[in-house]
Amino acid sequence: MTEAQAREEICRVGRSLFERGYVHATAGNISVRLDDSEGGGFLITPTDACLGFLAPSRLARLDAQAQQLSGDRASKTIALHTRVYSANGQFGLKTRCVIHTHSTHCVALSLQTPMQEPRELLPALTPYFVMKVGHVPVIPYHRPGDPEAAEQVAQAIRRYGEAGTPIRAVMLERLGPNVWHDSPAAAMATLEELEETARLMCLCAVAPKPLTESRIDELRQTFGAHW
Repeated sequence: MTEAQAREEICRVGRSLFERGYVHATAGNISVRLDDSEGGGFLITPTDACLGFLAPSRLARLDAQAQQLSGDRASKTIALHTRVYSANGQFGLKTRCVIHTHSTHCVALSLQTPMQEPRELLPALTPYFVMKVGHVPVIPYHRPGDPEAAEQVAQAIRRYGEAGTPIRAVMLERLGPNVWHDSPAAAMATLEELEETARLMCLCAVAPKPLTESRIDELRQTFGAHW
């Protein structure tokens, strides 16, 4: 993907998420790690930008050290995004896009207590959640932009990766999910599956039973699910 294509795709995904209610106001951000053939570094949505009204030319362009080169001022969450890209490097997941939102049902679940330890947002409720999302560890609350949150996200990526269950999402308690994949479109699809599974959980009057271990193992064997 060229830089020009990445700029257009960030704006397309941002608009789609906004129009369908996955993000609101100026909440959320999207970044893309550019290929070396495009000069490397990152693109990220500007601070306090509405994802529904992004302009390709105004996205923040950063170098490989996350220092801004051009565009509007970068979102402060670039520090967390760069930790995600770096931490995922050793586990074979191609990570080219990170999306953060304040998706309603995900946040609602993170407010519920008690949660099992180790804290995960959702059990294995549906086959597509297991296949397309996987485990979603909950990161304890930190203020937006706190470097400690980024460190805990990186630790979670390493912990699950070393256990043979690499993750594609974390949940920042009271803030929202961060998801990642090999393109903006794929990251958006992961977010959609996560938020819709959280919505199902919220709609259930009685906590639903998760898939059994034998059914989860069938998904591992048939589809290569990481659970």
